[in-house]
Amino acid sequence: MTTQTDTAGSVTAVYKVSGMSCGHCEGAVSGEISEIDGVGSVKAVASSGEVTVVSSAPLDEEAVRAAVDEAGFELVGRA
Repeated sequence: MTTQTDTAGSVTAVYKVSGMSCGHCEGAVSGEISEIDGVGSVKAVASSGEVTVVSSAPLDEEAVRAAVDEAGFELVGRA
């Protein structure tokens, strides 16, 4: 699990998502996760399957899982 608290009071977490293969996939996952309350930024990388999320507080993993499911992909867990 990679979670760190940044100096500005934000939290960065990295998740593994299976099934992303292109920029459209990255956009779909990023778009859904960015709608979770408290999320400041999302960067999805299809080639590694990693999604980096910066939020104002630690996120509920089930909320992230639901967002990834809504985008049509599977949350494997935290990287």
